[in-house]
Amino acid sequence: MTSPLRIFPLSHHDILQRLPELSDILVDSVNGGASVSFMLPFHPDKAVAFWQKVAHSVAANERVVLAAELADGTLVGTVQLITDLPENQPHRAEVAKLLVHSRGRHQGIARRLMSVLEREAVAQGKSVLVLDTATGSGAEGFYQQCGWQKAGEIPRYALMPDGEMTATSVYYKFV
Repeated sequence: MTSPLRIFPLSHHDILQRLPELSDILVDSVNGGASVSFMLPFHPDKAVAFWQKVAHSVAANERVVLAAELADGTLVGTVQLITDLPENQPHRAEVAKLLVHSRGRHQGIARRLMSVLEREAVAQGKSVLVLDTATGSGAEGFYQQCGWQKAGEIPRYALMPDGEMTATSVYYKFV
């Protein structure tokens, strides 16, 4: 990577202050074909509404949002650790929305985000992490390289942004 990178948690206030940047990352990801719950055409207003909901969830201590920021202050990536789970799962958390803007890809940003996320999970007393991703996507190989174990696939689970149906692979990792 050519420039220093800072990974840090975003507060409710931080998310609301940085809505344009966060929305840009999400819009870039969805328009680039990422299967992250949204369909094309994807308008920036949907991204703003999504991040406003996430900010509320952070304020309620239901999740942690980590951001990756370049030395010039530009946000280039995010990932979320969802900790608001049923009371019989205090040891577990879910990973969601690992997003890296196209201008920051292939620079180790996603790996750094995941590494910090895992440390955050441990700090919160979590020992089992789970996530899901589109089967056959580049993300699948990435997670495997990061030590995640595939639990299985669910056929016809979701639609890709272009409307094509896809299976979803479920992964776990002990931390």
